[in-house]
Amino acid sequence: AAPWLEMRPLRPARSLRGKVAGIYGYGRIGQAVAARLRAFGMEIRYFQRSQGPEPMLRMNSLTELAAASDFLVACTPGGAETLRAIDTAVLDALGPEGTLVNIARGSVVDEAALVAALTSGRLGAAALDVFEDEPRVPPALGELDNVVLTPHVGSLTVEARQTMRNLCFDNLRAHFAGKPTLTPVPA
Repeated sequence: AAPWLEMRPLRPARSLRGKVAGIYGYGRIGQAVAARLRAFGMEIRYFQRSQGPEPMLRMNSLTELAAASDFLVACTPGGAETLRAIDTAVLDALGPEGTLVNIARGSVVDEAALVAALTSGRLGAAALDVFEDEPRVPPALGELDNVVLTPHVGSLTVEARQTMRNLCFDNLRAHFAGKPTLTPVPA
């Protein structure tokens, strides 16, 4: 039930203005997220292996990024190089006032370490749109009141799905016309 109906006190939220958003993965999606967060008055920092744009904002490591951030937003690709990169050390660096937001891939976060950090209070909160074993979510995450869970629907808008459909058809047209595809998938 809603806390106010049970007369339980509500916890005040924190403003985004003046906070630091650390973005793990500063490609096209990470930069789009940064643009939106800047509109809320947030400072941006990022980490990725390559130098990337805005080199003055790049941190030397993911742990250093987490330590400098109020919110850590995972926007990095999945795969072997990022497997469980957000581990106990990164979560502890983000700290008890920090929030992890994962819109990347579930494999990027060590979920056991995340549950431990959230349960012990070593991490403040998490917002997760992806999970290590989708569609299954660890039951412990669903029981915590400092976690927001969504079922991998971050792109579920009419506009985003229309854009995805158009891109798919544009790729097919290019392929069958003997031209390079717009978004090739590396082998």
